[in-house]
Amino acid sequence: MPLPPLVLSLQFSRLDDADVHRAALVRHRVQRWLRHALDVGVASAEITVRVVGAEEGRALNRDYRRKDYATNVLTFDYSGAPHVMADLVLCAPVVAREAAEQHKPLDQHYAHLLVHGALHAQGWDHETSAAEAEAMEARETAILAQLGFPDPYAATGSDA
Repeated sequence: MPLPPLVLSLQFSRLDDADVHRAALVRHRVQRWLRHALDVGVASAEITVRVVGAEEGRALNRDYRRKDYATNVLTFDYSGAPHVMADLVLCAPVVAREAAEQHKPLDQHYAHLLVHGALHAQGWDHETSAAEAEAMEARETAILAQLGFPDPYAATGSDA
C-alpha cells in the first residue's frame, strides 16, 4: 500500500548549533518518517516542522499548554483524516539533551519525536489513560521498527 502524499515545510529558527540539527533533520528523511506515521485513513497531509530554541519552545508550551518549561515536541493539529494538517514544534536544546541522556543518535531521537507528534496530530493520546499510552507507544515502536530504528522505550522507559 503506497504511503500518502505529504506537503512538508521544514523550518529552523536561529540556533547556535543549527548545523547539527539540520544535519539530523535531512528533508527527505523527515518526509519519510512522517509519511510512515500517517494512519491508514489518511489520504494526504500538510505538516510544518519548526525547530526552535529554548526560549521560543518555553513560550509556546507556556502559552498553549500552561506549562512553563520548554518541552521536546508540541503538536498543533488543525484537521484530521482524511487530510491531516498540523504544525510540529521541536525544541532543539531539549531534544539534544534528551538524546545525549538516553545515549541515542540525535537523528534517532528526532525520528521518534516526529512520529510521536504526527500521531498526536491524528488523535492519538498518551495522557488520558494507561491503555491509550500503551497503544500509542506500541504504534510508535512499530513505525520506528519499519524505519529501521530500535524501540525508543526499551532502554530508557521514558515517555516523549
